[in-house]
Amino acid sequence: MDNQAENQPQRPLYTRRLPDKILLAFHQACDQGDLETARLLLVCCEMAMRNAAQPMRDRRRGAETLCAAHERLWLLRNRDLVAAQDMEAAQ
Repeated sequence: MDNQAENQPQRPLYTRRLPDKILLAFHQACDQGDLETARLLLVCCEMAMRNAAQPMRDRRRGAETLCAAHERLWLLRNRDLVAAQDMEAAQ
């Protein structure tokens, strides 16, 4: 047999955390205007983050990222409201 393959260290199958992959899909859904899918992906991302064992600094960074994602979704859902407020502030 091939002893070379047996002696090589195994590389991890997945190099990104699941929440990171879900957030990528969330941003793609936002870019494509599929806001309901984006909302559901945020729910999934929250669950994945809650279930992942992470050091405190990673949890804090994950919470900040999740907060920014919620803000993006809110802004996309309320574009007209934000635009009207911007117009009022400009006058």
